[in-house]
Amino acid sequence: MHVPDGFLDAPTSVATGVVAAAGIAVALRKARGELDDRTAPMAGLVAAFVFAGQMINFPVGAGTSGHLLGGALAAVLVGPWTGMLCLSVVLLVQALFMADGGITALGTNITLMGVVGCFVGYAVFRLALLVLPRRLGSVAPAAAVGALVSVPAAATVFTLLFVIGGNAPIDTGAVLTAMLGWHVVIGVGEAVVTGLVVGSVVAVRPDLVHGAQRLVQARTLEVRPSGLAAPARAGEVA
Repeated sequence: MHVPDGFLDAPTSVATGVVAAAGIAVALRKARGELDDRTAPMAGLVAAFVFAGQMINFPVGAGTSGHLLGGALAAVLVGPWTGMLCLSVVLLVQALFMADGGITALGTNITLMGVVGCFVGYAVFRLALLVLPRRLGSVAPAAAVGALVSVPAAATVFTLLFVIGGNAPIDTGAVLTAMLGWHVVIGVGEAVVTGLVVGSVVAVRPDLVHGAQRLVQARTLEVRPSGLAAPARAGEVA
């Protein structure tokens, strides 16, 4: 999904750059509430995993490429704001050193994969948790659903941006068909990867998974009363 330089006109690129910059500015403040001394190292691990996953890409057509986005995965593991920062760092490194995505299109790519990918994926994840049974085992499938929806959502937003400010002489219908057709398939693959990774982490350290924190806290509250000894009555030895 990396958008190259010159694919969108200057006003559209500037507008998405403003959106990306504003999102990063807010994320730098909000991320402090998502991380602590235990979970902070997870952000680095997530960024490294997403970077590796995004290096496996293939052409979709019309000058764009398809690959795993990692937005929903990052949002569930470390929170949507921190996840957006992870994606932004990955995309910046790729644009500067890998020529993967254009420098002038960096704001567009951050908007699509960092903002849309993370927040749509996390919103769908939270909605899925409301439908699924309230237990830790539901975190992985809910994350998979979020990942499945986030990929075509980002592809749809890209198509809208192309309609507004596309420079390439390509039919909008062809772009929409290519982007959605490929990215629905990519979404299925991303759902599988996200579900497996989140499920593996939840099985070992659920307390490190941002999306599982409420369920971990609820389970702790349920376990503690049963483990407390009954108070001794008067005249009895405790």
